[in-house]
Amino acid sequence: MSNEKKIDAILIHGMGRTPVAMSILAARLQASNIRPHLFGYSVTFEKWDECIRRYENFITKRTQNRDYIVVGHSLGTVLTRAVLAQLMHKPLACFFLAPPTQVTKAARNFAHRHMIQLFMGDIGKVLADQQFMETLPMPSVPTKIYAGVAGPRGRYSPFGEEPNDGLLTVKETQLPSIPLQTVPSLHTFIMNSKVVTKDIVQITRSYSALRI
Repeated sequence: MSNEKKIDAILIHGMGRTPVAMSILAARLQASNIRPHLFGYSVTFEKWDECIRRYENFITKRTQNRDYIVVGHSLGTVLTRAVLAQLMHKPLACFFLAPPTQVTKAARNFAHRHMIQLFMGDIGKVLADQQFMETLPMPSVPTKIYAGVAGPRGRYSPFGEEPNDGLLTVKETQLPSIPLQTVPSLHTFIMNSKVVTKDIVQITRSYSALRI
């Protein structure tokens, strides 16, 4: 690995989590000579526009003109889609782990509960805004989606027989023309999947080789 070109990776967590949630993935990427940078935000206390500005500045400062990728989990993928259009220096690729790509059943249920509304704050509430989700820019760089399928299915499951990760169905993570891979993971832990990490590393190396 020592002779391979150094690549940066921007990692962004999901709602209600912290950068620590991405630490296992970060360590595995580091071991593959991909240098991780963990971005943190608070859905409860931070405003959407402020967070997008910070995220853009974070990416710009941490990557400069080097090759890099972005790996986002859940709400982090929504923030990533919003910031991509503003970046002058685009990533080699984006990897979306359990991305909500529409107003999900879970978001609709949460939107009517006052305490959860307060927790979701200005950033989290976009997940229940149909117009916002429909007008969110499509990724402008090569992107791959990973959807978990370890959620409950069957008669007593709120998802019925639909494949799901315990929070989102596979259908709720899809984007037109974006490749999707299912993995046997739950929503909360999909970033810890070795299958996901291995695939990210392989794809990143293939794109990096094309830039040499």
